[in-house]
Amino acid sequence: MYAFIEGKISEINPASVVLDCHGVGYDISISVNTYSVIKDMGVCRLLTHLAVREDAMVLYGFATEKERILFRHLITVSGVGSGTARLILSSLTPDDLSAAIASGDVALLQRVKGIGGKTAQRIIIDLKDKIGKDPGVKEFLGSAHNTGKQEALSALTLLGFNKSLAEKTIDKILKDEGNALSVEQLIKSALKIL
Repeated sequence: MYAFIEGKISEINPASVVLDCHGVGYDISISVNTYSVIKDMGVCRLLTHLAVREDAMVLYGFATEKERILFRHLITVSGVGSGTARLILSSLTPDDLSAAIASGDVALLQRVKGIGGKTAQRIIIDLKDKIGKDPGVKEFLGSAHNTGKQEALSALTLLGFNKSLAEKTIDKILKDEGNALSVEQLIKSALKIL
């Protein structure tokens, strides 16, 4: 019904934002990821999804298309409602979530509050094929299957760099320069940044 809403941020917290759009305030539920992107903006555009339930209509907002795609995929899984999908997207970045689904990482999904083993397995089984076929998600899945990324990360951690920082650096390089880099080129580029 609503593709996006653009307006001035009237109120904001990590769970919701009120966008003033020509004198009408839209109360939009957001994830922590979206909050971190828009928190310092005066005016923003959120892609939206309207969830209609028996007792309420809830508008969900997303800073990126890939987050909205993942949200819409998650709510198709039996036992995962819109509130749970938002919680998952607040706990994991869209890249981490898609990588966990693509690689079958049940343990990572179970770290999300309220997600048990069966639900995590169901998410992976139901979405593994959808995530791989969806062009909006496919573009950022390349780094999830990149063995060169894993080798470079392993080398950098052996050199004494913080694993989390090294991984973020490698992801940025892969995003900026593409997945065609060799392991050596990836390590050299990362060492220049780190």
